[in-house]
Amino acid sequence: MSGQRRPRPLSSPPSSARRTALATVSLASSVDEGPIFLGLECGGTRSVALAVKGTFLEGKRSEAGPCNLRLVTDDQLEARFREVTRGLPEPSAIGVGMAGVRDAQDCARIERVLERIWPSAPRRVDHDLESALFAAEMEATSPQVAARVIVLSGTGSCCYGRNRAGRVAKVGGWGHHLGDRGSGYDIARTAFRLMARNYDHSGRLGDFGRHALRQLLLNEPNDLIAWFQDASKADVAALTPAVFATAGNDPSAAAALQVAHDELVLDALACAAQLAGTRENVEFVFAGSVLLKQSGFSNRVGVSILKKQRGKFRPLGRESVWGAVAMARNAWEACGGSGDTSQARLRKPRLERQAPRSLAGPIPASTRLSPTEARNERSRNLHRMPLAAAIDLMLSEDATVPPALGEHRGKLARLVNMAVCAFKSGGRLFYVGAGTSGRLGVLDASECPPTFRTPPNQVQGIIAGGEPALHSAVEGAEDDFEAGTRVMEFRNVGPSDLIVGLAASGRTPFVWGALTAARRRRSKTALLCFNPYLQFAPGQKPDLVLAVNVGPEVLTGSTRLKAGTATKLVLNMITTLAMVRLGKVVGNLMVDLNPSNKKLRDRACRIVQELTACSASEANATLERSAWVVTKAIRLVGGRKPSRKRRGNQRGR
Repeated sequence: MSGQRRPRPLSSPPSSARRTALATVSLASSVDEGPIFLGLECGGTRSVALAVKGTFLEGKRSEAGPCNLRLVTDDQLEARFREVTRGLPEPSAIGVGMAGVRDAQDCARIERVLERIWPSAPRRVDHDLESALFAAEMEATSPQVAARVIVLSGTGSCCYGRNRAGRVAKVGGWGHHLGDRGSGYDIARTAFRLMARNYDHSGRLGDFGRHALRQLLLNEPNDLIAWFQDASKADVAALTPAVFATAGNDPSAAAALQVAHDELVLDALACAAQLAGTRENVEFVFAGSVLLKQSGFSNRVGVSILKKQRGKFRPLGRESVWGAVAMARNAWEACGGSGDTSQARLRKPRLERQAPRSLAGPIPASTRLSPTEARNERSRNLHRMPLAAAIDLMLSEDATVPPALGEHRGKLARLVNMAVCAFKSGGRLFYVGAGTSGRLGVLDASECPPTFRTPPNQVQGIIAGGEPALHSAVEGAEDDFEAGTRVMEFRNVGPSDLIVGLAASGRTPFVWGALTAARRRRSKTALLCFNPYLQFAPGQKPDLVLAVNVGPEVLTGSTRLKAGTATKLVLNMITTLAMVRLGKVVGNLMVDLNPSNKKLRDRACRIVQELTACSASEANATLERSAWVVTKAIRLVGGRKPSRKRRGNQRGR
């Protein structure tokens, strides 16, 4: 198999200080300076292409979706290769490291596909661990070692190494059903299993379980059964950060990490044992998102390995696609110098439809039909109206919403202050709704982290039926009072939290189950509805009821219209004005946004400029130094410069 040939050392490998820049510098249009080596790295998370000149001093990078050989047809593989290399120069030679490659037949299959696209380019094909090992050998700075072992823990896991004699060894690579010990998938799966056992034994869910339910938009632990039936390996592995985040307080999460630590240590030592003796120097190179992003965990693994094997450990310092580039060069020199996206598309978790449970608990009565269910006299002939007239009608009906809300500005102010008090006491804001109301609650909650840099759990949206109800109706979900009570238990709501029920009619059982349970748990409660005719039993009324009469809908009973518009306006006010009161806004500028993309980084620069009167270059540089925390950058610049107003006053003197 081609993976057992030793790579030739690269001349003049780039220094570590320049590695990041190398992947982003565009190639010149001319290729006179040397051959173009194309590296393709394809895995379960993404596919990466890197085209590099023969000098290895500059390159152009491209990225596309995942590509595992076991999950694609030849046509799909060709489509992925064409997609990820679109816009890159014609290669002189090609190197491919791909997940799912097991033997020479797999390599030959990939080579046939490559020949369709680049028939004359020499190529070298192997699994992605081989390309990672090439990358590790490119950057090696230590004296000659007896063996070098890649310890990979990402979505999957494996150990793979080569010794001085060129012998290779592999431990793991059995896939997530039989192996992937110590991988992200394994960590999350173990944490879930331990969580379930702890819940069975004690009746307590724990931090990891609550975090998982929130992240997956599930309402109770039982929903995980159906979710796991459809969850992909990547879906499960995506919960790994939650395990690390909760390990300090959740024994199930901590135990899962200990199991992963032990498995990785055992596999790394087993791989090294096949290549060298315990008294010989072995270099362990850590790769994969788990080991590269969780430095404390990887250090623990490395220290434990070195207790039994002489050597050293270090992280892989560059993307392993550079190893695929080195494989392309290897193929070039051996000749004498002369990806369809549907193949591994991640499936969204879904719940199996469940039969509605019997209604239980108090639901307020309504002395009259809710206005949202009444017929609108202005739209009785909607089906006969000219289109322009129907548009004018809908616009004029929507225009009645702000005045209707304005009649309740006192209660709106109280609701905003309730949210502020919850946040200041370390509590959370929960929106609980069904259908359109629930979707709007999830939407508003999802906008808070990027807009105000809030923790993901500070504002949470809960929708009856969970995640599937975001895009389709879940039969009986809104009628399940008991499910509403359980969701409050599983989110561990308490006295510091504020629960806002969203129900156009004011009588949705799921919402009332949540409000009833929240009151039992001494949380503050509020109800936003559009039915002023509710009649509450003693002790049933929430702390605040905002019952706005927006009148009948243009389309009778379709509360996605005016009621939905009013709900969106109210939620906008709650979170926006609460964050203003918390100091996350100066003037009308969001000074605590999370600049997670180019548009938001540009906005962050403008905010710093506006509030400090500094230049664009200084704003950008200061934001870089402050890890793009806008408030910190403003303090740094403000400590050196007078504000625009003070400078104006100084000129006036």
